[in-house]
Amino acid sequence: MNPIAKGLMVVSLTMGPLLTMMSNHWILAWCGLEISTLSIIPLIAQQHHPRAIEAATKYFLIQAMASSMLLFSTIFNSWDLGQWNTTLLYNNTSCTLLTVALAMKLGLSPFHLCLPEVLQGTNTKTAMLLTTWQKLAPLTLLMMTHQHLNTPLLLLMGVLSAFLGGWGGLNQTQLRKMMAFSSIAHLGWMTIILTMSPKLTLLTFYLYSMMTISMFLMMEHLKTDKMSTIMTSWTKAPLMNSTMMMILMSLGGMPPLTGFSQKWLILQELIKQHLSPNCHANNYSFTTKPILLLTTLLLHCNHSTPKPIQPHPTVTTQNTKCKTTLSPSFLLINYTPTTSTNNTIYHLN
Repeated sequence: MNPIAKGLMVVSLTMGPLLTMMSNHWILAWCGLEISTLSIIPLIAQQHHPRAIEAATKYFLIQAMASSMLLFSTIFNSWDLGQWNTTLLYNNTSCTLLTVALAMKLGLSPFHLCLPEVLQGTNTKTAMLLTTWQKLAPLTLLMMTHQHLNTPLLLLMGVLSAFLGGWGGLNQTQLRKMMAFSSIAHLGWMTIILTMSPKLTLLTFYLYSMMTISMFLMMEHLKTDKMSTIMTSWTKAPLMNSTMMMILMSLGGMPPLTGFSQKWLILQELIKQHLSPNCHANNYSFTTKPILLLTTLLLHCNHSTPKPIQPHPTVTTQNTKCKTTLSPSFLLINYTPTTSTNNTIYHLN
């Protein structure tokens, strides 16, 4: 890509979400979303590969549909109120349409199906932008209008996203697809807690963004895109390899890592709302038990990923000489020792 064109795309990509975040008018907020979408599409398709073109087309269609729905909901709301203020939403139909539109922008379930394929069809840096920076503008609109949105629908999509994000990442070997399902699951957690504690949603997004950016930067540095290629990176960068394993477990919510703190705070707030005798408790009572079960599922999804990081420890015995190769992380990994004696190999389970 031409450096001037690429620089223009980067500037537009930076200004789009900022315009949405600073605007009080729905047209300006919509323009910021459109600038952000149109600036990321050339970066997705810059590889000139059929898979990249397919990913850019899918992303454009979903985002265009969401933008059309958002614009229609705001026009319908302004028709009743006579103004375009982003904080004034009193029409039930507009609130429901806006909830669905922002869910499509974020990639919440059931509008999440294109996100893993889009991330798999682009490069690592663009995938990092799609899972972090591109979520900032719609999440800001969601936080600005959360008091007027359809709360039961929002909670339902949040629980489905947390469930399908953890479930979809269980059998993945591609790292970008795994990070896409992790993004879906974390956005589900943010959506569930949004109507109760927007500050906790913001904290969760900050922690998720830091862990995700670190993970993608290490993937770019080690040139890894699947689980099988991580096995060879231990000899090149053992410290970075161990850090990658810790980040994956932190994204899964394993205590006492950073990712556990945000999930613990969310669960604590959910339990408080479930036990409090107020009129809003019924809206959150059906989310506490499912989200407790989904915590274990997401933890298993991310905790099972570090297994291929270290190859199987090898014990070679010949002429009473024993050579053992182990790593400091072997205590965290299920491994199968291999014993070689006089050109005979036995696998011990």
